[in-house]
Amino acid sequence: MYWNEKHECIPREELEELQLQRLKETVERCYFNVPHYRKVMQELQLEPEDIQSLDDLKKLPFTTKQDLRDNYPYGMFAVPLSEVVRIHSSSGTTGKPTVVGYTRGDITTWSELMARSLVCGGAGRDDVIHNAYGYGLFTGGLGVHYGAERLGASVIPISGGNTKRQIMIMKDYGSTILTCTPSYALYIAEVINELGMKPEDLKLKVGIFGAEPWSENMRKEIEEKLGISAIDIYGLSEIIGPGVAVECQDKSGLHIWEDHFLPEIIDPETGETLPPGEEGELVITSLTKEALPVLRYRTRDIARLITEPCPCGRTAYKVTRIGGRTDDMLIIRGVNVFPSQIEHVLLETGYAEPHYQLIVDRKGTMDTLTVMVEVSENVFSDEVRKLEQLEYTIKNELETTLGISVGVKLVEPKTIARSEGKAKRVIDNRKA
Repeated sequence: MYWNEKHECIPREELEELQLQRLKETVERCYFNVPHYRKVMQELQLEPEDIQSLDDLKKLPFTTKQDLRDNYPYGMFAVPLSEVVRIHSSSGTTGKPTVVGYTRGDITTWSELMARSLVCGGAGRDDVIHNAYGYGLFTGGLGVHYGAERLGASVIPISGGNTKRQIMIMKDYGSTILTCTPSYALYIAEVINELGMKPEDLKLKVGIFGAEPWSENMRKEIEEKLGISAIDIYGLSEIIGPGVAVECQDKSGLHIWEDHFLPEIIDPETGETLPPGEEGELVITSLTKEALPVLRYRTRDIARLITEPCPCGRTAYKVTRIGGRTDDMLIIRGVNVFPSQIEHVLLETGYAEPHYQLIVDRKGTMDTLTVMVEVSENVFSDEVRKLEQLEYTIKNELETTLGISVGVKLVEPKTIARSEGKAKRVIDNRKA
């Protein structure tokens, strides 16, 4: 099922012609309307007419989150504020947030892309979409909301929080699609169980989850506990919000809507473009954005580009699930560690709950990593010797996977604080 078959199944040759035309228009818009881009391109002795093929993309400068912060709040906008109808900003962890603006045309584009994404993930006009992404400056809630309305589905704008009430509404209103972060989906499943309910008491059939990295094992966990098909969606405020890429029912990668976004994979160290299939940092150039066009935006997300045809018939290339980020990556004694690697190991054991926390400390000059792991109720009530054996097994598996020594501490069920938004996985005391 497609929302916009003409563009979702466009022949590759036609798509690349469209991309080039839109790339040229975007470069002109950036050069003539955004002082930052004009300055950087002039330093590179580059003019808009130098972009004559898609291969010329690599001549263009990268854009980083810092560029947006340096031009805070509106310096990267390509239109006057009188043409901006919506302003969002990202949840920056340090310094000023990044500010993003939308023209009326941008909102129309975003709604179209989210409608595509919802249909690609398994939603239709007859569905009731329970939207538990946060509303407000975060792009998730309103992005999904507008897409659901464009699709013609019924949307419940419930946002996050008050989980018991959410479950009551899901049951009473007949929600069929759940949209939220994967960690919150697991928390919902936990509360459903605490209430003495079963997944079949609800009408949920599909969950469309994003806003944080999650593993294949976590998908299985969600699908088992909620009795649904769990779909990955990807987006980021600086590009447009949710709806940049999404999985189809094949679940073999996320289709990136290439008529609107031009993807590259680069070596994060050298900036060199990597061939399809190689893992690196995802870089995206917007092709249709009016208020905030971006050239070669460094997402810091680690992925691979998949160019093989998809059984669903969509011709857009896919990106693999985000395996981590170059900027939230932990470096422990010189070794790169992603929380998603640890999650994978924990869920593989079959005894750990999908709730964990990484505590990073520095003792003298030595970094230490302690993994706090919740274990299931039946395991925790076992004898001490069995718990010690499990702790030893998890420690062994983690050290083999990560290549460093780690501490493991098993904790009782429901000990680790639950999140109704993005899960706080890492406490890095080295920064304290």
